[in-house]
Amino acid sequence: MEEQNAHQPEPRKRGNSSPRVMPAVLGVAFLMATLFTAWTPAGLFSGNLSEKLTIILTAQPESNPTISASYPQLHIGIVSGHWGYDSGAVCLDGNGEVTLTEADLNLRIATLVQQKLNQGGFQVDLLQEFDPRLDGYNAVALVSIHNDSCAYVDENATGFKLSAAMDTRDVNRATRLTGCLRDRYGRTTKLPFHPGSITSDMREYHAFTEISDTTIAAIIEAGFMNLDRELLTQHPEVIAEGIVQGIECFVNNESVDPTPVPTYSP
Repeated sequence: MEEQNAHQPEPRKRGNSSPRVMPAVLGVAFLMATLFTAWTPAGLFSGNLSEKLTIILTAQPESNPTISASYPQLHIGIVSGHWGYDSGAVCLDGNGEVTLTEADLNLRIATLVQQKLNQGGFQVDLLQEFDPRLDGYNAVALVSIHNDSCAYVDENATGFKLSAAMDTRDVNRATRLTGCLRDRYGRTTKLPFHPGSITSDMREYHAFTEISDTTIAAIIEAGFMNLDRELLTQHPEVIAEGIVQGIECFVNNESVDPTPVPTYSP
């Protein structure tokens, strides 16, 4: 946060203050003349003059505020994939020892997302995979955070995947949420979009059928825990920032570059 410099007022000089009185009197006179000229007699006597003066002299809010600034308590849900249910994908070392679980990684990223959104003035619920609060959950947006397998597939198994809840009252807004996430997450993390491996498990994600049909929702596989592991584990703040910017893009109705519609594999 930027700090404001506090300047102490300069001490007034002693002496004849009468030259300063006339401009002040003229200023008040001009203001009163303006008020009496602007208002009709009916308007003048229909309310309290001091109240009208207070309104005129009160600083007004800045024009064109963002949605998040205008409504600081917008509700957002963040699901930490597999949290409270199972480990999700598991990474093993050469001896078969667990070195990383998807559930732990998801929770680390989801917690950072919650913190960043809270700092932006949003009211954020951090939810478990099968959280009872998901039943009828109502929010401006819900995003479930997951990561892909630790197993090496090939050199193309890198990047992120997205799917929206299409069983909603507003398919256009659902598409826009994934569009914002794709654009902002890709720009922030520099990871490629990997639409070819979007599965039915993502498109038919269980939470999509549990939440209110007015809640716009999406699921993101933030990366592959093999080729993308260094970025995911060493720089989770970058991953979280990409998700946050995608959500803010959606909430604030920011512009998004047009992207081709991905083709899904079964």
